[in-house]
Amino acid sequence: MTDYSNYTVSIHYDRRLYRQDIAGSIAHARMLARQGIIPAEDAETIIGGLKAVEGEIESGEFSWDASLEDLHMNIERRLTQLVGPVGGRLHTGRSRNDQIALDLRLYTREVIRDTVRGLRELQLGLVDLAERYAGVLMPGYTHLQRAQPVLFAHHLLAYFQMFRRDVARFRDCYRRADVLPLGSGALAGVPYPTDREFLAKELGFPAITANSMDAVSDRDFLLEYQSAASICMMHLSRLSEEIVIWSSREFGFIRLSDEFTTGSSIMPQKRNPDFAELARGKTGRVYGHLMALLTIMKGLPLTYNRDLQEDKEGFFDTVDTLLATLGVFRGMLAGLTLNEEQVTRLAGESYMLATDLADYLVGRGVPFREAHGIMRRLCDYCETEGRELPELSLEDYRRFSAHFDAGVYEITALAAVTARDNPGGTAPNRVADALGQARQLLEAEGDDL
Repeated sequence: MTDYSNYTVSIHYDRRLYRQDIAGSIAHARMLARQGIIPAEDAETIIGGLKAVEGEIESGEFSWDASLEDLHMNIERRLTQLVGPVGGRLHTGRSRNDQIALDLRLYTREVIRDTVRGLRELQLGLVDLAERYAGVLMPGYTHLQRAQPVLFAHHLLAYFQMFRRDVARFRDCYRRADVLPLGSGALAGVPYPTDREFLAKELGFPAITANSMDAVSDRDFLLEYQSAASICMMHLSRLSEEIVIWSSREFGFIRLSDEFTTGSSIMPQKRNPDFAELARGKTGRVYGHLMALLTIMKGLPLTYNRDLQEDKEGFFDTVDTLLATLGVFRGMLAGLTLNEEQVTRLAGESYMLATDLADYLVGRGVPFREAHGIMRRLCDYCETEGRELPELSLEDYRRFSAHFDAGVYEITALAAVTARDNPGGTAPNRVADALGQARQLLEAEGDDL
């Protein structure tokens, strides 16, 4: 006869919550004794037993039993083996429903701290790289076509701002995760004189949940983390794409350290940017976990349903994937080398200055639309003739507009960048200020949540 019992087993993944489960149980035992619900000596025995169980788990001596299905029953069974029947008092005034809700909130708070720390280290790496190549020009792109010259540091600071928004999203998620559900029971509260405020203080929560039914069935905080993680991975994937493109021989903008490239099995010349490609691919995996949990939650009536057992594996994988990717990018950026000669040369490529030449005509009284049309015809002429704009004589320029004069030759990539001297622009002084502000923000905000 087929044994289907393993279908309901979650111990192979939920056991990563053992520290949170034991911390919650210790606080619960103290509260039960404080309220006179169980004898103080029983609580002390239970707490000693729980600490012994934790030691066994951390040393690898603990024997997990799949027949007990989950983390909670494995720990409670071992506790009772160690301290005897008194261990059975621990579950007074709680349910596995509010117990797992507590474990997940404790764990989510912890991983948000790790995530924010990882993001801030990545932001610092971007600032370090930007400062290393301060003043270097590169081509900026739209539609993956060379468009206008910008500072390389300005480009990197765009990602700094993306990751800054990611930090803000995770901090928002932390505030909503930071609420104590323990004391809600299975769904309706508990018939004991518990002290939830004491529990909140013991476990470092600033507030308690307001509705017991919502408390045991709420997974919004997991959805928020996975949503923030998906957006963050999207930002990382965009940077991955640029690293892949920039490191190609066609572009030749950067060189990655050997640690973050791999060779080909048959082509010895290859230096494949596999780490960036994998980060790009893993983004879809994180998106999938978000969609899976949204799909699980959309059909659940109040309150707890066993479907919620499926909330953890995808969440844990999202956490592991995001933290690992942040670590990879910190190392990859630290070892990245910019081909200054290549990016500077392309930043000064003549068509890159077409917009600045149109603005030059505007400064001489030509309406912008007319100036735009003049430059469009000029660029078409150069392309047909196989010439670059700097190669044209003043007479050539004046064939397209009498407003051109010798000042046209003063328009360079550096002049074009310097002219963008407005807040958020790529002018060297603006970028220098932005780099300074970025460092100040990282120092001022710290890792506090």
